[in-house]
Amino acid sequence: MSRSEARAPPAMQNVTRLPAANSVPASRQPPPPTAEDEEDANSYDSDDATTLSMLEFSLLYEEEKNELHCNIIKAKGLKPMDSNGLADPYVKLHLLPGASKSNKLRTKTIRTTLNPVWNETLVYHGITNEDMQKKTLRLSVSDEDKFGHNEFIGETRVVLKKLKLNQKKTYNVCLERVIPVRCTAGAGLKDDEEGEERGRILISLTYNSQQSHLIVGVVRCAHLAAMDSNGYSDPFVKIHLKPDMGKKAKYKTQIKKKTLNPEFNEEFSYEVKLAELAKKTLDISVWDYDMGKSNDFIGGCQLGITAKGECLKHWYECLKNKDKKIERWHTSLPLSCLPTSLCNR
Repeated sequence: MSRSEARAPPAMQNVTRLPAANSVPASRQPPPPTAEDEEDANSYDSDDATTLSMLEFSLLYEEEKNELHCNIIKAKGLKPMDSNGLADPYVKLHLLPGASKSNKLRTKTIRTTLNPVWNETLVYHGITNEDMQKKTLRLSVSDEDKFGHNEFIGETRVVLKKLKLNQKKTYNVCLERVIPVRCTAGAGLKDDEEGEERGRILISLTYNSQQSHLIVGVVRCAHLAAMDSNGYSDPFVKIHLKPDMGKKAKYKTQIKKKTLNPEFNEEFSYEVKLAELAKKTLDISVWDYDMGKSNDFIGGCQLGITAKGECLKHWYECLKNKDKKIERWHTSLPLSCLPTSLCNR
């Protein structure tokens, strides 16, 4: 196994019809739809619910690599969307909950067909066991319009905790015509914030007991949010060990141009006693470099005694396992979910 593979990110068929989405109480008025909502709900009518469009795909979660492989195989019997009685379909994947474009992947478009064959594998990197217990994968099929107004054909959803680890499962399901429903601004705000991911970051921690050094490795990022008009970012990572570390508290990586999946493979060292380290906090932030302007904050996470979930677990594993490198994937969250100290430029 190559070094890059080792670090790749932290056949029964079922024919099922998934239940329609729950209705929203009349007292709640949703905000105006986004462009994506309009794409999904466009040209919807109630008779479409009887259309038996089928989508065949397989899912495989590789626990050791923290990868979710989604093989989009084919569809058949899609609804005609164009004047020629055909469609130009593609499949879009979306991990829920999650409002960021970094959670979304899509296949190529197959032209002029109602029975497209993709045989295309899309991979989510940095998917943890915790993600597999909480996330749902949405697969939606849309018709690509040359004028940019893509039309929704149908969707299906898979609760990922039902997948068995390291075992591929193939699905052949009916697509549902479900209009996406957005939460109101006042309802479920906390859930929306927690779900808005900005990508993943692979971090290694090693405590060198002989030299009394904490070695922090910034390995790579995956599925970062795009901050530039070209659909990419120019990312770099900043780390800050606090409090009371003086001038040597902050480091930053090199800038990687025009990518949402940068590989850094850089290590930084802090001289700190183990007893003191237990009281420290490590801020990790990802930035988009803008020449001549203020850099854009993409996302970040915080490791340490005050952290929660995987971030706290990673910190404790480092303290407990001296002289052993511990690599873990972490979710890069927006500023609304993080301490304001992470956004300091």
